[in-house]
Amino acid sequence: MAKSTEKILIVGGGYAGFYTAWKLEKKLRRGEADVILVDPHGYMTYQPFLPEVTAGSIEARHVMVSLRRHLRRTTIIAGHTTSIDHAHRTATVRTNDGAFREIGYDTIVVTAGAVTRTFPVPGIEQEAIGLKHVEEAVAIRDQLLTAFDRAALLPPGAERRRLLTVTVVGGGFTGVEVFGEFLSLATSLLRSYPELGRGDLSFHLVDANDRILPEVTDEPGRWVVRHLEDRGGHVHLGTQVVSAADGRIMLSAGESSSSESSSSESYSNGLLIWAAGNGSNPVVARNTDLPVDERGLVRVRADLRVSRDPSTDEATVPHAWAAGDNAAVPDLASPVPGARTVPNAQHAVRQGKLLAANLVADLRGRKVRPYIHHSLGTVATLGIGRGIFQYRRLVITGFLAWLMHRGYHVLAVPTWERKIRVLLVWASAVLFGRDIIPLATVQRPRAAFLAGGDPFAGTTSAADDAKPELSVVRDAG
Repeated sequence: MAKSTEKILIVGGGYAGFYTAWKLEKKLRRGEADVILVDPHGYMTYQPFLPEVTAGSIEARHVMVSLRRHLRRTTIIAGHTTSIDHAHRTATVRTNDGAFREIGYDTIVVTAGAVTRTFPVPGIEQEAIGLKHVEEAVAIRDQLLTAFDRAALLPPGAERRRLLTVTVVGGGFTGVEVFGEFLSLATSLLRSYPELGRGDLSFHLVDANDRILPEVTDEPGRWVVRHLEDRGGHVHLGTQVVSAADGRIMLSAGESSSSESSSSESYSNGLLIWAAGNGSNPVVARNTDLPVDERGLVRVRADLRVSRDPSTDEATVPHAWAAGDNAAVPDLASPVPGARTVPNAQHAVRQGKLLAANLVADLRGRKVRPYIHHSLGTVATLGIGRGIFQYRRLVITGFLAWLMHRGYHVLAVPTWERKIRVLLVWASAVLFGRDIIPLATVQRPRAAFLAGGDPFAGTTSAADDAKPELSVVRDAG
């Protein structure tokens, strides 16, 4: 009797999931295995470009890679995996039309990613916007551009300043990059709004730790703080957002860019961006029988096979693999015992590629390889022409670091089609500058039709269209 075709189910189409499926298509022989990928979006988002989307430096669609266009031999199911029952080799999926279906499999690959980590702070659900999805980046950009339009109609005063006050929570790469890009965008917008001045802008970066950018060493981190302050930003370290209710930010006492130490602070806020790190994905943390650690991450060995105890071969869970932000992957390149790889694109992409190779090797009875990757360094954009790069003791700042950031990421974004699109947008921006047209009303596409041509009919102001309906997933911790 002929052996049945192996059915491989991939949960999630982010970096790790997309690259696993993409490389499997190149490595598998015809009829050797059927690959199914479940993802609610139908595209992979290249998240390192999201801060530049918020600033209008990159077209939103160009940071998305279509799953159907590039995964021609993979079955794509548009839906959200709600639970995994590995004991019975089934996963429950809620498809985008609301129906539930069970999908059987032989081997599962869990690459569901992480969610934005939030805390029970009053007002967060009503006011904050995350920055993990391209829709959020577009909404953030539109809200700032709409705020400039509204502020230009007002006399100097509290309401104008509130509209142009931005708070970014989180001092990791995402938070620092969007803060730097937004400072750059807002400063350049002043040239198009002669009614407004630098004194109308108020930008705050808040982090609970006593330093930002934990991926770089202390002195480069301090340089970034000084750089952002010199450009007019307010950096609050060792500080938490106590409340964001009714559009008013209340901060706990901590260090501030204005003094060595500061008392608690309160101010009216126009835009709140939440970039305070990753939370465990609910399907991984609470809705699977696969082993997870105390953080809600799937336990895996260095070869990316799921294991109840990664230190022993006997505890390996058969036919289960995981990678990316939802997996606790041992960092064999780190000198620190028990270290795990950090959740970033650099690791997720490479883990996805290795996972595909290991799946094929395992399917053919060959030896699998452990994941080990030595960092290529860290690089961040701080706005057009500004950046920071560090590789061990080598630190580069300014224009050269910014060029290195763009060079690295245009090489890293998958497919030549997307590379070329991004390069063309960057080239046009050099010639003509950023596009500063807001598209806030796209969130209410029928408004003008129903109101006889007025796209803002039925709203209090244009800003109502710029603010999307928000739903957040709270971190279990």
